[in-house]
Amino acid sequence: MAGEGEKAHNAAPQINPYGRVDEEVAAVAQRDARRRKRIKCFAYIAAFVVFQAAVILIFGLTIMKFRTPRLRVRSAAFDGAFTVVESGATPSFEMRMVAELGVKNANFGRYKYQNGTVEFYYGATKVGEALIPRATAKARSTRKFNVTVDLSSANVPIGELTSQFGSTPGVIPLTSRATVRGKVEIMRIMKKNKSANMNCTMQIDVQSRQLRSFSCR
Repeated sequence: MAGEGEKAHNAAPQINPYGRVDEEVAAVAQRDARRRKRIKCFAYIAAFVVFQAAVILIFGLTIMKFRTPRLRVRSAAFDGAFTVVESGATPSFEMRMVAELGVKNANFGRYKYQNGTVEFYYGATKVGEALIPRATAKARSTRKFNVTVDLSSANVPIGELTSQFGSTPGVIPLTSRATVRGKVEIMRIMKKNKSANMNCTMQIDVQSRQLRSFSCR
């Protein structure tokens, strides 16, 4: 009997005094792992939100921003009659000019504009004009077209011509002005009225029959 008691006593399970501590450590580690995952998840969400906000901001400041189109004289050639009288009692000029104009559209959407008129001035006197036909300038492009203008000094005071040809012979200074009104359409959803204005100065070189010294604002 004593032997059997000793065997039963020897067969009793051994109790690990550190078992509870190991379980607590494992539980804490699991909680820390879950907390790190949550923090990482929140960080990803925050980064995504910031990225989306940046994309929307850039989209709004660039693509969705409305810009004012520009209207300019690009070049010119003279076709047919070209008569310039610089000396004498009645200086004058008569000529036909074919000018290339351009409507520059910097928007990310098309610009549809209506008919307009470009006027050319010698000093304060209008010496010619031409029709600007209605058209559409595509997104991020320049629409180029030609207009024919008959320039005449018939209405210019003789004193102005005499003074001009006396101080700067061989040069005819001109100013061009124009306005076309239209509408910018971005993604065919957003629309805004915009006007393209021209205010350019230039010179006609009488000897070479060329337009030079362009300056537009």
